[in-house]
Amino acid sequence: MTALAGGLALLVGGAWVFLSDSGYWPGASMTTAWEAPYDRNANEHGNRAWLVGDTMVRSRFDAVTGFDAGSGKQRWEYVPSRADICATSPTADQSVALLLYGEPRSDCRTLAALDLTTGRELWRTTAMAAAVETGAGLGVFLDGGDRSVRAVDLRSGAARWTAAVPKGCVAQPGLAAARHVLAVVNCGEEMKLVAFDPADGQERWTVPLDSRRGVPADTGAALVSADPVVVRVGKEEGSGAYSYRAFGPGGRPQGVVDEVGRHGDIIDATVADGRLYATARYQGRQSTLDRFVAFDLATGEELWREDVGGGGRLVGLHAASGRVMAIWGSSKYGDQLRVLDAATGDEEEDRAFRDSVDGVVSLFPYEDLVIVFCHGQGARPFTAYERW
Repeated sequence: MTALAGGLALLVGGAWVFLSDSGYWPGASMTTAWEAPYDRNANEHGNRAWLVGDTMVRSRFDAVTGFDAGSGKQRWEYVPSRADICATSPTADQSVALLLYGEPRSDCRTLAALDLTTGRELWRTTAMAAAVETGAGLGVFLDGGDRSVRAVDLRSGAARWTAAVPKGCVAQPGLAAARHVLAVVNCGEEMKLVAFDPADGQERWTVPLDSRRGVPADTGAALVSADPVVVRVGKEEGSGAYSYRAFGPGGRPQGVVDEVGRHGDIIDATVADGRLYATARYQGRQSTLDRFVAFDLATGEELWREDVGGGGRLVGLHAASGRVMAIWGSSKYGDQLRVLDAATGDEEEDRAFRDSVDGVVSLFPYEDLVIVFCHGQGARPFTAYERW
């Protein structure tokens, strides 16, 4: 019996060695549940995805399409007539997203609101919009002409208010809306952050992005979160190294999370439950190391970190409902779903995908599925995976 038990142990151990990273080991694998059809062609503009209830929605340059999140079956499609979708709102407040579209190779001056549960256009208007956003029941856009911030009722399109940015400042593309309507502004030599009251557009406060040293006007800055308020500082076309700055009531500076130090460069970050969750790459003397890191936004202090390994890349960072997840793509070890406890950083899941996962932009957990959004020439916009 002892020899038999030893033989079985060797057999199981050998199977684990060969199958654990293949997606064929029960309890530690991810298999394909459904796939959306391949995109015939693609473009760099108009790409976005939202999960609204049980509908998975994908926007691209020529159409917006809704799919059943459980089965992948197409539910509806919205196609602006003879027009390209130039930009979309990152968020969909009250299941409504804003689209900016126009005739190909001409100005995009049609602003429309789309109900993402049905695919029905709620309203449209003409606007010179440089950026669009939703939140607090508003559709908010940056006027591309006078650079003012304008707000309309999200469901009717009725004008609500127009707010001028502080004197001597110019608003930059990118807005956020929740308890405040926020805009990053260029004020001559430095970047500042301005908050407007969502009820009437009155300016609540304006603060420097860095009250001690200032952030030079030629430095990129983007709003990451409106509640809590978090701004990413750094140029997108640069090295990929960013810092993140949080602001409290009245624009009071809070924690600063830098891209340097023992964490290496922050590659991606998201905000949830009052924390900043990030994926970072640490460059060692002989190799690189990918890791998850969590920071307290009030202080900027590190709460926990979890190393993943080298030779891969963490993509599709997502944090919600007490969990942090991303896909670790590795040509050597295969693609794996990594899931951590958001409070402690303890690993909850490490599952291998049976099929290769390429071109990941973002992840959307839905019930027992993990839906992956991709865009690009010849890519499937959505693929849903289930645990096996």
